[in-house]
Amino acid sequence: MRDKAGGGVTVKDGMRTRVRAPGRKRGTKAPPELAALELAQSEPAPSAQAAAAAIAAAMSGPPPSGKSAPDPQPVESQPADRRPADTPPSGQHASGERPNGRPAGGEPPRADDSPFLRYIVQNPEAFAQNLARVVEGAGKAAAAYLRPRESGENRNELADELATVFKTLAHVGEYWLADPARAIEAQTSLWSAYMDVWTRTLKRMAGEDVEPAMRPDPRDKRFQDVDWSENQFFDFVKQMYLVTSCWADRMVGEAVTLDPHTRHKAEFYVKQIANAIAPSNFLLTNPELLRETFASNGENLVRGIRMLAEDIEAGGGDLKIRQSNPGKFAVGDNLATTPGKVIFQNDVCQVIQYEPTTETVYKRPLLIVPPWINKFYILDLNPEKSFIKWAVGEGRTVFVVSWVNPDRTQATKSFEHYMQEGILAALDVVEGATGCADVDTIGYCVGGTLLAVTLAWCAAKGDDRIKSATLFTTQVDFTYAGDLKVFVDEEQVKLLEQRMAERGYLEGKKMASSFNMLRSNDLIWPYFVNNYMKGQEPFPFDLLYWNSDSTRMPAANHSFYLRNCYLENRLTRGCMEVGGVRLDLGRVTVPIYNLAAREDHIAPARSVFLGCRSFGGPVTYVMAGSGHIAGVINPVKKPKYQYWAGPEPAGAFEDWIARATETPGSWWPHWAAWLANQAPEQVKARMPGGGKFKPIEDAPGSYVKAKS
Repeated sequence: MRDKAGGGVTVKDGMRTRVRAPGRKRGTKAPPELAALELAQSEPAPSAQAAAAAIAAAMSGPPPSGKSAPDPQPVESQPADRRPADTPPSGQHASGERPNGRPAGGEPPRADDSPFLRYIVQNPEAFAQNLARVVEGAGKAAAAYLRPRESGENRNELADELATVFKTLAHVGEYWLADPARAIEAQTSLWSAYMDVWTRTLKRMAGEDVEPAMRPDPRDKRFQDVDWSENQFFDFVKQMYLVTSCWADRMVGEAVTLDPHTRHKAEFYVKQIANAIAPSNFLLTNPELLRETFASNGENLVRGIRMLAEDIEAGGGDLKIRQSNPGKFAVGDNLATTPGKVIFQNDVCQVIQYEPTTETVYKRPLLIVPPWINKFYILDLNPEKSFIKWAVGEGRTVFVVSWVNPDRTQATKSFEHYMQEGILAALDVVEGATGCADVDTIGYCVGGTLLAVTLAWCAAKGDDRIKSATLFTTQVDFTYAGDLKVFVDEEQVKLLEQRMAERGYLEGKKMASSFNMLRSNDLIWPYFVNNYMKGQEPFPFDLLYWNSDSTRMPAANHSFYLRNCYLENRLTRGCMEVGGVRLDLGRVTVPIYNLAAREDHIAPARSVFLGCRSFGGPVTYVMAGSGHIAGVINPVKKPKYQYWAGPEPAGAFEDWIARATETPGSWWPHWAAWLANQAPEQVKARMPGGGKFKPIEDAPGSYVKAKS
């Protein structure tokens, strides 16, 4: 029977109906191309996998050694979990695979060597069932989001935040739309870039070897999958995204009427939007996610939506992205385990003294003031990474201030309270426990800023107990304070103060979200894709567990910090007042070891460098490799980064870098030598409390374990 549409001949073949291609006589063998066509037109239709496999085999050319090609046979569709043991999953090849998708060694391709099969559902029935489970899980996630808002536990603040973004970007739009010629120029440049991508894609489809319109940064981990380049569809999507985000950046950069702060905000918001809408973040435009979804019949999405609902529930209605496996860590069990005792506490902090591990110690004790924005155990993650344990092993009598995780009762605690009841109270404890009034100090991040404030206050009051100060990634001059300044202007600070007034504190998750946004392509979107789309639990990483263990901040303290430091930069201008004392860093003459980190987004190295000139005494400026955390936590036995040191911190920052000496390894021994030169005298090791303070509990204490 002749097929009217295609001109073929319908032939009964047992229980199957096949179509013989036009031009082939009965009883003759079909060439591979016609065999594939006949199989594709057979009734009933075989599985999509079988058809694609046959087409791939036909397109690969005749079999080796001149042998006749066998008649194509339909391939039974198999669920992924029932695939024969010697058949690898779709897209994976036990014998190895070349970039063109064919197996190595010149062997004829198997069914799953076809690139088409990498994007075909393995088991439609299982896939449909899993999609139903995803819909059910999405309902649970929506309920976890809505429940706290309906009960009033979580106020919806998204509208206020979006208003700030839209107002900022409106200024960019006003510049380009104010002049019709400029508007046409902006539109033309975008559409020209689109047409360039489209033209190059068509040429590539025609077989030409064409350079892409735009390549991603080699360090960009989002587009490392081979199909982002080899698959023409995904390559097209990628390039359209790249030219669009580049165009948006240029629109902000060329809007010459913007003031510096508005430009900074616009650049930041455009970057966040571009990172959020990247095709790597969406199932249908990410080849790796599609393959994972089809290979597992959607089981990855079921696991992902379950984790999404759990993380929204854990965030009290807001998404708290898990960056590590929370069940693998516990503070005091496998984090913050250096032996010590809590020997003092008040409603602002606990003071911990660590047990000595050497027979003699330096006479001067060491007091560490960590930030209260995070918890102190970043300096005591585990024995291999612990700065505290290492310092104790170097013969230091180490004391640490462990700040309270505040609630409404600490709402009125200000910068002055944290100075008086924190640092100054700790100095009294150190003197009482050791009998030594002279103290070396370390301040980290905002803890360093508070330490600098305390140094200026002590200089004004004639208190000379602090003999040296080490500042870890600390700003005292906020002129170049980095991307955090995006969140600080009069309008935003007033709005934040109103919110803090309702609770008495700033919720820890708000500050954590701000920090994560500074590196959203490292700290947000990779985990969003991995957790909720791939359905994979994050790797248990102690540093990221600490990063997610956020703390609250008292309303009065945080308001003072934002206004006096970020908004008005009053400390280095000599007009900040604390406790009725006007502060002047120029009167601080103790030796300063000022550590910056080259890639720091929170306290940029340039900003730390600028602050050096505000002090009245000798300043040793050192720049570590990496960022705000990894640059500091670079242990001696397992160093990952280098550091730069040498010249005086004077002149231009770029000139200092050009003259500085780069040294591989940890900066810790460099600091230890600097500190030892300040006061080399040693005494017999001291036990916690010194007989004058009765230990309250074992380190790390209870304050650090309080959850937000």
